[in-house]
This record gives sequence, C-alpha cells and structure tokens, in this order.
Amino acid sequence: MPTSPSSSADDAELSAEEMASSAADAAKVTLGDLQMELNRLQRTVRLTIQDRLAKLTGQSLGSLAENREMAKAIHQMLDSHGLRVQCSECGHPAILRASPRGGVANGVFVFDHTIERRRTFHGGKTVLPELRLVSKPARKQSSDRAVG
Repeated sequence: MPTSPSSSADDAELSAEEMASSAADAAKVTLGDLQMELNRLQRTVRLTIQDRLAKLTGQSLGSLAENREMAKAIHQMLDSHGLRVQCSECGHPAILRASPRGGVANGVFVFDHTIERRRTFHGGKTVLPELRLVSKPARKQSSDRAVG
C-alpha cells in the first residue's frame, strides 16, 4: 500500500521531534552527571581546606593586627571557594573576624553573621577556634532585604 505524501511528512516531523526529545534527554543526563561531579569536587575542596585549617586550631598570633590578617586571609580563601565558617554557637554560616576586647592584647576571634536581619557576633575566644566549613549562603534579593 503506497504511503501518501502527508504521511511521509508526518513521519519526518515525528522523527525530528523524537530526535529533539532524545537530545534534550541526553543533555539533562550530561548536566546531571556534571553537577554530581562538581558536588564531589567541591566536597573534596571543602574537606581539604577544613583539614588544613584544623592545624591552626588553638593558635593566636603575636598581635591583634596579625590575628586580623590571619582571619582575613582565611575569609578570602574560603570566599573564593564559596565557603563560610560555621558558627560554633548557633551553626549559621559566618565570617571569622579578630576583634579587640578590653584586657586581651591580641583580641578575640568571633563569628560575624546575620540572624533575623541583625548582625550578630558569637564566640570570643583568644585562640583560633576549631573551624567547620559550610557553603556560602545565597545573597538575599534587594526586595527580600527591604523592610516593608
């Protein structure tokens, strides 16, 4: 039985749709595989940095300026990898800072973060605390920050 011209056109169109669907499925699989690999790599980076920073736990350098320099270097390294330190008091992602405190020549290490729209400082140890690393939270949209 001969096929009509419209039947051949329908078959070609269906074949093109199937090919596009197949290509879309393959792209989704490839992107999913890539995301899993990136997650594994990011975890390895996070754990490696955390392990190396553990060697500094319990240390304080000779002055507030040097402690600030160390805290800043740690923050810059973590920030470049999308990481933050985890506050040992509340668990929120935070920035490690060295701050002056009366009676403590070298200052104290604090966790600087925002909780319920308020800047909060936790900690206050004279030596570098144990640092656990977490992902840097997404930035808030300006509409989320606006008080209405």
